[in-house]
Amino acid sequence: MHFNFYINTLMPEINYLQAYPENIRQQVQVLFDEKKLEDYINKKYPTHHGVVNDKLLREYVLEIKNQYIKKSSPLSKIIFDPKIHVINHALGLHSFVNRKQGNKIKSKNEIRISHIFKKCPEPFLNMIVVHELAHLKEKEHNKAFYQLCQNMLPDYFQLEFDMRCFLNLVKL
Repeated sequence: MHFNFYINTLMPEINYLQAYPENIRQQVQVLFDEKKLEDYINKKYPTHHGVVNDKLLREYVLEIKNQYIKKSSPLSKIIFDPKIHVINHALGLHSFVNRKQGNKIKSKNEIRISHIFKKCPEPFLNMIVVHELAHLKEKEHNKAFYQLCQNMLPDYFQLEFDMRCFLNLVKL
């Protein structure tokens, strides 16, 4: 199954790749300008996942969590959120609040994934979920954080790059 992307014709240049070297950005820009970026993504990731609602997302996230970081804090909420990218310019959010109840401290952890990942290749959803789950152990984007991401998903960095290319095809 191929994706029908909503090419954003108002976007003269690629976005989401600012941290990459100029030569890489130029290569992606050429693919985008020649309308070949969509073919690249469709060939590499021909099908999308079936995680289409919050219940299925919760099951998906918990399966990955239980496989890699079982002993981390529990998650109270896992949802697709249609407001994430608009409000926070993010693709996923993790939040955690500690509350004192009597003599106990209760942690509340949430993961919210942008609704644009309801229709995307499964590896991209997996990469976003792994990223947000890694924040349960490592709050900052540091070396330990990215090592944890790679431990859960060995091709994490390639998937992040391809997902960033994919975002240039999606009308946000």
